[in-house]
Amino acid sequence: MAASRRTILVVVHPTKIEAQVFAQELATTLISKGFEVVTNSSLRLEGVSQLVDPSALELAVVLGGDGTILRAAELVRGFPIPILGVNLGNVGFLAEIAKPTLAEIVAGIEARNYRSEPRLILHFDVLRDGEVVDSGWALNEVTIERNTAQMVELFIQIDGRPLSRWGCDGVICSTPTGSTAYAFSAGGPVVWPEVNALVLLPLAAHALFSRPMVVSPDSSIAIDVESIDAHLSADGIRKVGLIQHDRVLLTRDPQQVFLTHLENSVFTDRLVAKFKLPIEGWRGE
Repeated sequence: MAASRRTILVVVHPTKIEAQVFAQELATTLISKGFEVVTNSSLRLEGVSQLVDPSALELAVVLGGDGTILRAAELVRGFPIPILGVNLGNVGFLAEIAKPTLAEIVAGIEARNYRSEPRLILHFDVLRDGEVVDSGWALNEVTIERNTAQMVELFIQIDGRPLSRWGCDGVICSTPTGSTAYAFSAGGPVVWPEVNALVLLPLAAHALFSRPMVVSPDSSIAIDVESIDAHLSADGIRKVGLIQHDRVLLTRDPQQVFLTHLENSVFTDRLVAKFKLPIEGWRGE
């Protein structure tokens, strides 16, 4: 019996010319080696059809930055499809440290020479009058922020117990993957990807206690909106308008996203490379 054809998804940044050119070169090379290549893009790539069945995919190759990888995660969530990010962005932690060559990518795909990392996902439900009116998920973070120049008033509870009321610009709840994104920019800690935890981080809170907190991933975090309105953003992609008395319930999602790398680097190497950390110290090596 003939072996089934291997199918590769190529997700391309919609405006980067470099990504579009590289995508066509990659697709052409993979097709010449017997692969089927599909895409979600409206770009017309020769020999490439549109994605129909994510379950048939072997791998998703993403040409772009972390934002493009988040889009790819939307496509394959619910399926154990590894996502290989080819770094064409600026600061980001989800893709390779450096852009691999076309030959390196093709050779890695042919040999299945890539290492996948399961990543925790955050789930949210928006409850209004006790009913779920919206729900979704985030690979990086869920934020609840003010809609106007005035602070938003939020009441935070963890595992059914009250924690604090904050008059603030907002609150970030981040996964380990998102700890190096918005949460890091707001003063949160860097959490290694293999650490199962959630980071809860108030933004400019008027409170005696407003430090970042690391919470069990098995905890349930409830945030009640006590202002007239606010808004929720999940990965900056999924957005929900909130009104007074809404409750946002945050829990670990049962699904995972699988990020993969060709190079045999660890997170410490990526952290040093992305932030250009002075590992020699100010006194030299």
